[in-house]
Amino acid sequence: MERVFSQVALFAVALLVATAGLGLWLGDLHGQTAPQVLRWGTVHRLSGVLSALVVVLANSMAVTYFIGTGRWCREVVETYALDARYIQRSRTIKQAAFPFAILGILGVVLIVVLGGAADPASGRPGTQDWVTWHLIGGISLVVAIAYCFQAQLPNLRRQHTLIEEVLADVRTIRRDRGLDV
Repeated sequence: MERVFSQVALFAVALLVATAGLGLWLGDLHGQTAPQVLRWGTVHRLSGVLSALVVVLANSMAVTYFIGTGRWCREVVETYALDARYIQRSRTIKQAAFPFAILGILGVVLIVVLGGAADPASGRPGTQDWVTWHLIGGISLVVAIAYCFQAQLPNLRRQHTLIEEVLADVRTIRRDRGLDV
Protein backbone atom coordinates (compact mmCIF):
# COMPACT_ATOMS: atom_id res chain seq x y z
CA MET A 1 0.00 0.00 0.00
CA GLU A 2 2.82 2.39 0.86
CA ARG A 3 4.28 2.23 -2.65
CA VAL A 4 0.93 2.76 -4.39
CA PHE A 5 0.01 5.59 -2.03
CA SER A 6 3.40 7.23 -2.57
CA GLN A 7 3.03 7.06 -6.33
CA VAL A 8 -0.50 8.45 -6.36
CA ALA A 9 0.45 11.17 -3.85
CA LEU A 10 3.50 12.13 -5.92
CA PHE A 11 1.34 12.25 -9.05
CA ALA A 12 -1.19 14.44 -7.20
CA VAL A 13 1.51 16.88 -6.08
CA ALA A 14 2.99 16.95 -9.59
CA LEU A 15 -0.45 17.78 -11.00
CA LEU A 16 -0.92 20.51 -8.40
CA VAL A 17 2.49 22.02 -9.21
CA ALA A 18 1.81 21.85 -12.97
CA THR A 19 -1.58 23.49 -12.48
CA ALA A 20 -0.01 26.21 -10.34
CA GLY A 21 2.71 26.71 -12.94
CA LEU A 22 0.11 27.07 -15.66
CA GLY A 23 -1.78 29.57 -13.53
CA LEU A 24 1.38 31.58 -12.92
CA TRP A 25 2.21 31.49 -16.63
CA LEU A 26 -1.28 32.72 -17.51
CA GLY A 27 -1.26 35.51 -14.97
CA ASP A 28 -4.37 37.51 -14.22
CA LEU A 29 -7.06 36.73 -16.82
CA HIS A 30 -9.19 39.74 -15.95
CA GLY A 31 -9.64 41.90 -19.03
CA GLN A 32 -8.19 39.22 -21.33
CA THR A 33 -10.17 38.60 -24.50
CA ALA A 34 -7.73 36.69 -26.72
CA PRO A 35 -9.30 33.29 -27.47
CA GLN A 36 -6.01 31.43 -27.01
CA VAL A 37 -5.47 32.92 -23.56
CA LEU A 38 -9.03 32.07 -22.57
CA ARG A 39 -8.53 28.48 -23.80
CA TRP A 40 -5.47 28.16 -21.57
CA GLY A 41 -7.63 29.46 -18.73
CA THR A 42 -9.99 26.57 -19.39
CA VAL A 43 -7.03 24.16 -19.38
CA HIS A 44 -5.97 25.61 -16.01
CA ARG A 45 -9.46 25.08 -14.57
CA LEU A 46 -9.69 21.52 -15.90
CA SER A 47 -6.23 20.61 -14.66
CA GLY A 48 -7.25 22.01 -11.29
CA VAL A 49 -10.28 19.74 -11.25
CA LEU A 50 -8.12 16.74 -12.18
CA SER A 51 -5.57 17.66 -9.50
CA ALA A 52 -8.30 17.96 -6.89
CA LEU A 53 -9.73 14.57 -7.81
CA VAL A 54 -6.33 12.87 -7.57
CA VAL A 55 -5.63 14.51 -4.19
CA VAL A 56 -8.98 13.27 -2.89
CA LEU A 57 -8.28 9.82 -4.38
CA ALA A 58 -4.90 9.51 -2.65
CA ASN A 59 -6.27 10.60 0.71
CA SER A 60 -9.31 8.36 0.32
CA MET A 61 -7.01 5.42 -0.40
CA ALA A 62 -5.26 6.00 2.91
CA VAL A 63 -8.53 6.38 4.83
CA THR A 64 -9.96 3.23 3.26
CA TYR A 65 -6.76 1.31 4.01
CA PHE A 66 -6.85 2.25 7.69
CA ILE A 67 -10.55 1.48 8.04
CA GLY A 68 -10.20 -1.88 6.28
CA THR A 69 -7.04 -3.02 8.03
CA GLY A 70 -8.34 -1.82 11.39
CA ARG A 71 -11.44 -3.94 11.00
CA TRP A 72 -9.37 -6.89 9.76
CA CYS A 73 -7.09 -6.55 12.77
CA ARG A 74 -10.01 -6.54 15.19
CA GLU A 75 -11.60 -9.61 13.58
CA VAL A 76 -8.35 -11.59 13.52
CA VAL A 77 -7.51 -10.66 17.12
CA GLU A 78 -10.97 -11.78 18.24
CA THR A 79 -10.93 -14.97 16.16
CA TYR A 80 -7.51 -16.12 17.36
CA ALA A 81 -7.75 -14.61 20.88
CA LEU A 82 -4.63 -12.53 20.30
CA ASP A 83 -3.43 -9.67 22.47
CA ALA A 84 -6.04 -6.88 22.41
CA ARG A 85 -3.22 -4.33 22.29
CA TYR A 86 -3.07 -4.98 18.54
CA ILE A 87 -6.51 -3.43 18.18
CA GLN A 88 -5.53 -0.41 20.26
CA ARG A 89 -2.31 0.06 18.28
CA SER A 90 -4.27 -0.07 15.05
CA ARG A 91 -6.71 2.57 16.33
CA THR A 92 -3.86 4.79 17.50
CA ILE A 93 -2.16 4.59 14.10
CA LYS A 94 -5.43 5.34 12.32
CA GLN A 95 -6.13 8.30 14.60
CA ALA A 96 -2.68 9.69 13.86
CA ALA A 97 -3.19 9.42 10.09
CA PHE A 98 -6.79 10.59 9.67
CA PRO A 99 -6.27 14.30 10.46
CA PHE A 100 -3.67 14.58 7.70
CA ALA A 101 -5.94 12.88 5.17
CA ILE A 102 -8.83 15.17 6.08
CA LEU A 103 -6.62 18.28 6.02
CA GLY A 104 -5.28 17.29 2.59
CA ILE A 105 -8.81 16.94 1.23
CA LEU A 106 -9.95 20.21 2.82
CA GLY A 107 -6.84 21.95 1.49
CA VAL A 108 -7.61 21.06 -2.10
CA VAL A 109 -11.25 22.04 -1.63
CA LEU A 110 -10.08 25.44 -0.40
CA ILE A 111 -7.84 25.87 -3.46
CA VAL A 112 -10.84 25.12 -5.69
CA VAL A 113 -13.03 27.56 -3.76
CA LEU A 114 -10.44 30.31 -4.06
CA GLY A 115 -10.01 29.54 -7.75
CA GLY A 116 -13.74 29.74 -8.31
CA ALA A 117 -13.88 33.05 -6.47
CA ALA A 118 -11.06 34.43 -8.66
CA ASP A 119 -12.39 33.09 -11.96
CA PRO A 120 -13.40 35.88 -14.37
CA ALA A 121 -15.26 33.32 -16.50
CA SER A 122 -17.84 33.03 -13.74
CA GLY A 123 -19.19 36.45 -14.72
CA ARG A 124 -19.53 37.53 -11.10
CA PRO A 125 -18.38 41.03 -10.17
CA GLY A 126 -15.37 41.37 -7.88
CA THR A 127 -13.57 38.21 -8.95
CA GLN A 128 -10.36 40.18 -9.53
CA ASP A 129 -10.22 40.82 -5.78
CA TRP A 130 -9.66 37.09 -5.22
CA VAL A 131 -6.75 36.57 -7.63
CA THR A 132 -4.04 37.25 -5.05
CA TRP A 133 -5.84 35.12 -2.46
CA HIS A 134 -6.01 32.26 -4.96
CA LEU A 135 -2.32 32.67 -5.82
CA ILE A 136 -1.02 32.80 -2.24
CA GLY A 137 -3.55 30.31 -0.90
CA GLY A 138 -3.00 27.91 -3.77
CA ILE A 139 0.77 27.82 -3.44
CA SER A 140 0.63 27.58 0.37
CA LEU A 141 -1.95 24.84 0.28
CA VAL A 142 -0.01 22.80 -2.28
CA VAL A 143 2.88 22.78 0.21
CA ALA A 144 0.48 21.84 3.02
CA ILE A 145 -1.05 19.02 0.95
CA ALA A 146 2.41 17.64 0.14
CA TYR A 147 3.22 17.76 3.86
CA CYS A 148 -0.02 15.91 4.68
CA PHE A 149 0.90 13.16 2.22
CA GLN A 150 4.37 12.91 3.74
CA ALA A 151 2.93 12.78 7.26
CA GLN A 152 0.71 9.81 6.36
CA LEU A 153 3.58 7.61 5.16
CA PRO A 154 5.01 6.67 8.59
CA ASN A 155 1.53 5.64 9.71
CA LEU A 156 1.09 3.45 6.64
CA ARG A 157 4.43 1.81 7.48
CA ARG A 158 3.41 1.32 11.13
CA GLN A 159 0.10 -0.25 10.12
CA HIS A 160 1.88 -2.59 7.72
CA THR A 161 4.29 -3.62 10.49
CA LEU A 162 1.34 -4.24 12.80
CA ILE A 163 -0.32 -6.45 10.18
CA GLU A 164 2.90 -8.45 9.79
CA GLU A 165 3.06 -8.96 13.56
CA VAL A 166 -0.55 -10.16 13.69
CA LEU A 167 0.09 -12.53 10.78
CA ALA A 168 3.20 -13.90 12.51
CA ASP A 169 1.15 -14.66 15.64
CA VAL A 170 -1.58 -16.29 13.54
CA ARG A 171 1.01 -18.46 11.73
CA THR A 172 2.42 -19.59 15.09
CA ILE A 173 -1.04 -20.47 16.43
CA ARG A 174 -2.02 -22.30 13.26
CA ARG A 175 1.28 -24.21 13.22
CA ASP A 176 0.82 -25.18 16.92
CA ARG A 177 -2.69 -26.45 16.15
CA GLY A 178 -1.52 -28.43 13.11
CA LEU A 179 -3.41 -26.25 10.66
CA ASP A 180 -2.28 -25.01 7.27
CA VAL A 181 -0.01 -22.01 7.47
